[in-house]
Amino acid sequence: MMEWIVSLLLIAGSLFMLIAAIGVVKLPDVYMRMHAITKAASLGAILMLLAVVLWHPQWIVVIESLMVVIFVIFTAPIGTHMIGRVAHRMDVPKAEGYLMDELQDEPDRQEAEGEKSL
Repeated sequence: MMEWIVSLLLIAGSLFMLIAAIGVVKLPDVYMRMHAITKAASLGAILMLLAVVLWHPQWIVVIESLMVVIFVIFTAPIGTHMIGRVAHRMDVPKAEGYLMDELQDEPDRQEAEGEKSL
């Protein structure tokens, strides 16, 4: 029974990783690609690590897997946020269909544009 659960977790994790990879290749702009890679790859990694913990239930494996999961949960959103901010500041073009740009009037952007005109 445990083999089936581990197998299903590994297959599900692999599918989420595949979805993330396809999203990076197929999605039209950097913002959508970041969304795909952050959400799907993080969930895929967590599912695969859960399978490893179930297959090897030693305390060191549990601790290491938990540390990796915590690292992924904390760093993926922060890294994606910073990449998105830099892309926005560099005026990376957006795909069709965006309805609003909440960062358009941010103070840092206005200061940077003011320095360019001087």
